[in-house]
Amino acid sequence: MEQKKIVIIGAGIVGCSTAYYLNKMGHGDITVIEQGPLFETGGSTSHAPGLVFQISFSKVLTTLASQTVEAFKELSSDGHPSFYSVGSLELAETAERFEDLKRKAGIGKSWGMEAFVLSPEACARKFPSINTDNLYGGLYVPSDGIAKPLRAVDIMANFAKSCGTKFYGHTEVTGIQVVDGQVKTVETSIGRFETDLIICCAGFWGPRIGEMVGVTIPLQPMAHQYVLTNDLPELASETEEVTSPLIRHQDSSMYYRQVFNGIGIGSYQHRPLPVEVSEIIKKGEAKEMPSVKPFTHEDFEKPWQDALELIPSLTKAGIKKGINGIFSFTPDGMPLLGESQKVRGFWVAEAIWVTHSAGVGKAMAEWIVNGAPTLDLELCDINRFDTYAQSPGYYKKRSIENYEKVYDIHHPYMPPETSRNVRVSPYYLRQKSLGAYFNEKSGWEQPQWYESNERLVETYETSILRRKGWAAEFWSPIIEAEQLHTCRYAGMYDATASKKRLEISGEGALDFLQKMTTNNVDIPIGHVTSTLMLHELAGIKDEIRVVRTATSTFFVLCTGAVEASWIKKQLSVSSKIVIQDRTAGMCGLGVIGDKAIQIMHSLDPDNFAISKWEIGRAQELYIGNVSVLAVYDYYVGTAGWEFFTTCDQGLQLWDMLLEAGRQHQLIALGDRALEGLRIESFVTRSGKDFWSEHDPFQVGLGYMVDFNKPTFIGKEALIQRKARESRLKLTMLLLEDPSMVVMGYEPVLNEDKVAGFITSAGYVYSLGKGIVYALLSPEVVREGNTLSIEYFGKRYKVNIMNPSEVIVRS
Repeated sequence: MEQKKIVIIGAGIVGCSTAYYLNKMGHGDITVIEQGPLFETGGSTSHAPGLVFQISFSKVLTTLASQTVEAFKELSSDGHPSFYSVGSLELAETAERFEDLKRKAGIGKSWGMEAFVLSPEACARKFPSINTDNLYGGLYVPSDGIAKPLRAVDIMANFAKSCGTKFYGHTEVTGIQVVDGQVKTVETSIGRFETDLIICCAGFWGPRIGEMVGVTIPLQPMAHQYVLTNDLPELASETEEVTSPLIRHQDSSMYYRQVFNGIGIGSYQHRPLPVEVSEIIKKGEAKEMPSVKPFTHEDFEKPWQDALELIPSLTKAGIKKGINGIFSFTPDGMPLLGESQKVRGFWVAEAIWVTHSAGVGKAMAEWIVNGAPTLDLELCDINRFDTYAQSPGYYKKRSIENYEKVYDIHHPYMPPETSRNVRVSPYYLRQKSLGAYFNEKSGWEQPQWYESNERLVETYETSILRRKGWAAEFWSPIIEAEQLHTCRYAGMYDATASKKRLEISGEGALDFLQKMTTNNVDIPIGHVTSTLMLHELAGIKDEIRVVRTATSTFFVLCTGAVEASWIKKQLSVSSKIVIQDRTAGMCGLGVIGDKAIQIMHSLDPDNFAISKWEIGRAQELYIGNVSVLAVYDYYVGTAGWEFFTTCDQGLQLWDMLLEAGRQHQLIALGDRALEGLRIESFVTRSGKDFWSEHDPFQVGLGYMVDFNKPTFIGKEALIQRKARESRLKLTMLLLEDPSMVVMGYEPVLNEDKVAGFITSAGYVYSLGKGIVYALLSPEVVREGNTLSIEYFGKRYKVNIMNPSEVIVRS
């Protein structure tokens, strides 16, 4: 990458980490601007207690945390470490929590982290002060510990300075100049800085910086209670800051860490305490730093009693000091990273805890220098939020909800409670009348199953797999009945939320899409093709469906807002190509199943004569009075149509299709059964079974790559990756126990060695067994090899599917 002038706003741990790694990658001409002093800036870095619990049910967050630990270990000087590897204990006071810790230990193996489930007695040996009377046990992670971010910042900044990076403290950003959609200058209290690229690392002040360029940074600052106790007798002889493991007691929403001879205690138990950015003062305007609000003693009364119960010796110590420290929450609990689609050159690294800080800095540097990070950051991308989620009414409520539930046991299908009904399809009232159970999908209310189909449960009773335990949470046997019925007859599903709908047209549209995709998209008008988009390092950005509707007009279905924003970013400023996001104004309905052809023929014999349709065809036509784009292809492995029309005509289309299908036993089909059909049909899904860390050949999608094309993004890198021996292979496995089904992300073991992890999991009714897709080490993928899955601490045997059993349709 050519050297650009970079201005980083914020000299906390994230800003300094990003500068540090940019410098390590050979990038100079960096200026870091900080409104507070260098380097105890007054932001969250300054008061953070530094606890690093690495294992998360998110692979990306676990990896960022692990990278942060490794970085901090290296950033030590004069016997003063930036990281204390003292380990961590998560305690369980309920049977449900203890089971969740077993699950978490398994997830740790999936992500390459070592963790051990301990008895109450073993927990007490790690931290003798705790009362084990009410404990079921705990989870011990030996590589966790305490970070000292200010020490790390000092070392990073000194290295950056030696590379020519300039730091300016007590310098307030007062404005940002944007010309033709590109950042140009940063205006400050000490003068103007010209720049090609800005990285906003301003922490909870980030939204204020975003406003200067018209970019919403959807985070909510929250005050969080933390106290320091007086000395404890059992710690009286300690001379090190911390030698005992961290403790997280999620059943009481609290955590603990040693601070020399006392204990630091944090609580999420109290009422939400949101803070408006406009209320946060500058450094020096009050006794405490800006990131600290006055301690509210009444909110700590119950947490203190819980602390005394867990660590009885605290009764003799008492509280020395308490703060309400401010840090950031987002609507989905993930950081905000990357370049904004709205303004070129405006990058953000926001809503990041110390736990993930150095990992984020490394990833940001890779992204800026190489065009893509080595770690997939799609779930963190700032562009993942459509306009609906940029409303303060949406993201503030959802962020507060995330704060309230931060220590809850989270199920992957647990629906959010706040900021609902912000996007509804034209079919919403019909779906409600059929008893739809809704969850949110890209902001849309998306039916998971329909209570009106309960009658089918009795019909398929002898075939349905009854789920148990964790797999049965937020589940209904109706899901299985819908899946079975659609295979035998037909199902109609709401496709509105499933994809972003883009119309790409104008002079050069074909050449643009040829450059963007791996497959040949120079297809006849009325044809459909599936293809991949790769980033510069040949990782898969998305699998998309392209419909050619005219010579220079294409209808593109991509996964979501991140992928759509990436497509738009590839357009040059002078391009004559027009990209219209048609998502909000269009709705979609799919009809699939064995009777789909008969249903459509009975509705319109002329337009839906079978002789007129082949797989991979599309037509613009009328169904009754409704103008639709009809796309005939394989969906979740089953042939059928998806119909797209404008929202004003969607309800009429729903009624016509459902009425026409009544004689053929067509049902309204929920999202969960649709996912079950996908997995049963051996169809992989972008973002679920593969993502931007993977190339097409690792995940069985090499057939979508046409190396005869002159060029496409990532082509040269893909040739190099193809020549190298792959470290992963997407493989399908069948569980030996026909009554067993798992949920996803569990580790796969070859004897006692971790060989990979599960991506998707479901049930193949045609075979009568549970199926999983897993990313595995290639050396274990051999016919006849028996592996096992660890699920809640127990092992279940799985067999590698014979390739002849698998028919993959995309």
